[in-house]
Amino acid sequence: MSFNRDFNYPLYLVTDEGTSGEALQRLIHQALLGGVSIVQVRHKNNNVRQFIERAQIVKTLIDAFNADSLVDVKQATLKNNKVPLIINDRVDVALAVEADGVHLGQSDMPVEIARRLMGNDKIVGLTVESPEQLQAAQTLDVDYVGISTIFNTATKLDTQYQWEIAGLSNAVKQSNKPLVAIGGITDTNIAEIAQTGVPSIALVSAICQSCDPTKAAQELKQLMLSHKSL
Repeated sequence: MSFNRDFNYPLYLVTDEGTSGEALQRLIHQALLGGVSIVQVRHKNNNVRQFIERAQIVKTLIDAFNADSLVDVKQATLKNNKVPLIINDRVDVALAVEADGVHLGQSDMPVEIARRLMGNDKIVGLTVESPEQLQAAQTLDVDYVGISTIFNTATKLDTQYQWEIAGLSNAVKQSNKPLVAIGGITDTNIAEIAQTGVPSIALVSAICQSCDPTKAAQELKQLMLSHKSL
């Protein structure tokens, strides 16, 4: 499946570590109904079998959601707005479940090798944790660059650099790659994040820990789009 290389996926959901099984199914289903644009499955322990199982659960739900969207004739021309599945860190898991892309960290497989294995029709993203890494990423064959961490957060304990609003604003101005802001973003600061002009905002706890992920996604997306920099 070919996706929009312009990276038009404003609300980026990253799954948390503690949700699995039926709870993960409910979370993803409700988040999709709420309007998330893209979903990344994160699984930080070394159990690859568990990672594949988690990824397959999410893929099944996304595939069904994307297929259902084509039933509506009004949406038949919006194929680039299908929700992609992204796998965190592991190219082998992405290939195993036939995911739509992979998100790499600075210590993961080099982008050049990941691109060769994934192919040109897949999404490859890369986290950068400093202005120097952002500059280096400009020459890489990536579809987007994740700016981490905007604010310190309990979901990422190895933060090396905190961009904050000023750093994110500078990154948006300097980058020729689409950016995804991630880290410590909530309903209280998402509007300020959106005003920087960053095209995509990633959320974990704000959706995953909500008692109503559908409503949370809807409200967060509305806050983001209503304050998006013109």
